[in-house]
Amino acid sequence: MQSRKAINWGRLSLNAYAAAVLVFLMVPSLLIIPISLGSEPFIQFPPRSFSLRWYRELITDPAWMASFVFSLKIAVATTVMATVIGTLASLALVKGSLRFASALQVLTLAPLVVPHIVIAVALYLVFAPVGLTGSFLGFLIAHSMLSVPYVVITVTSSLQKLDPSLEFAALSCGASRFKAFVLIVLPNIAPGVAAGAIFAFLASFDEATVSFFLSGVEGKTITRKLFEDIDYNLTPVIASVSSVILLISVLLMFFVERMRRPAPQD
Repeated sequence: MQSRKAINWGRLSLNAYAAAVLVFLMVPSLLIIPISLGSEPFIQFPPRSFSLRWYRELITDPAWMASFVFSLKIAVATTVMATVIGTLASLALVKGSLRFASALQVLTLAPLVVPHIVIAVALYLVFAPVGLTGSFLGFLIAHSMLSVPYVVITVTSSLQKLDPSLEFAALSCGASRFKAFVLIVLPNIAPGVAAGAIFAFLASFDEATVSFFLSGVEGKTITRKLFEDIDYNLTPVIASVSSVILLISVLLMFFVERMRRPAPQD
């Protein structure tokens, strides 16, 4: 009985600690929601009254909407490119017979380790002379480089869990490698590919440091616009933009979590 109570108390303490850490991490982000709903023309918490004024201003402001659309276009294009490159890289690393597979995997995951400020400075020094700063192509290349590791991680995990005998059976029945991949491998790793695509989208849409260095007068992401307004035009519109970004991130992460759950068995 005593050991049982000790185990229960230990589990309760662990759950309380995990909940405290979660609250500590989430509260600063959640505070922007009531701030964005305030009616005063300055940032205040708690707000004296509530209004959708700053969301309306966000929607009707051409500069904010242009930055939002620009970021959305880059994120969608980055998702497609990073998903294709990351999936092919994972296939090569897991199923290929590469001599330096471990070294290549380390290089592929390097953008997760190297500080973004270092990557940002390096990309700016390379892109500026050739006119890629502030351009859609420049952002696509940079964000794809930062997003590919997320796809590689999720797809590699799915490939390692896949029973290789399924693909061998398809090949032994006369299917080509491409057909076996499309009909057998891809459907089984689809959750990993989808999760990697969502992480790639979020990595691009939420990226701030590299975007700050690469943004120009016309090509400006939503994160760069946030930095500028924090310095020169601090209004609750910033909180409303942050709330929208937070909502998008939470919804996509919820979708990833739903995909991770096993399908119910009949």
